[in-house]
Amino acid sequence: MTWKVDSRIKAILFDKDGTLVDFDRTWAGINRKAALIAAEGDVALADRLLMECGMDPLTGKTRADSMFAAANASEIARHMVVHGSAVEAENLARLLDQVFAEGADQAWPICDLDPVLGRLGQAGYRLGIASSDGEAGIRRTVEVLGLTRHVGFIAGYDSGHGPKPEPGMIHGFAAHLGLSAAEVAMVGDNRHDMEMARAAGAGAAIGVLSGTGTMATLGDIADICIASVKDLPELLAGA
Repeated sequence: MTWKVDSRIKAILFDKDGTLVDFDRTWAGINRKAALIAAEGDVALADRLLMECGMDPLTGKTRADSMFAAANASEIARHMVVHGSAVEAENLARLLDQVFAEGADQAWPICDLDPVLGRLGQAGYRLGIASSDGEAGIRRTVEVLGLTRHVGFIAGYDSGHGPKPEPGMIHGFAAHLGLSAAEVAMVGDNRHDMEMARAAGAGAAIGVLSGTGTMATLGDIADICIASVKDLPELLAGA
């Protein structure tokens, strides 16, 4: 596929899980813990909740565009309650946020991110992260992975910009930099990321196939799909 990014792009907003962080290696154990909390220790119910939220309890693989792949803690909590959790939804959301934030210490990078983000920064791009995770978990992940010097903006579902796929995170990033949304490229592994880019009027919607998304789920909405963020500096070098 021949595609050239708009030369006006000055900033890149990354999704976190599946884009910067290896989704299954990072989240399989965390999601199992979350499901057990929601099931109050009932293993059979926990397995059902995992499946309802998109994760195979046997393989640890998460389905594209499922609750675990795309939703935030509040949405996941409500979904778990609908499917059998007896924990009150608001309380469960708080418990899940805590589990997810603690799980940041187990984050597996999708590749050696420091040189990738370093090349993008040297090329003049301003970088940020927008995730359905909570802001505390994102900040801890950035710290654990040693990326603090590269990332100048962080937005979680609880940061006040609204959840994905609403456009607020992109608009917040653009406003933070004094740019228009058309000068921002969104990079993510999920349809919510691409839908957010479209809703915001972002300059580019770039899908990565390193997470839960596939060409089948992203190909019709992304401007282009690449294997992973490792390929992004080369792609943008042609801008």
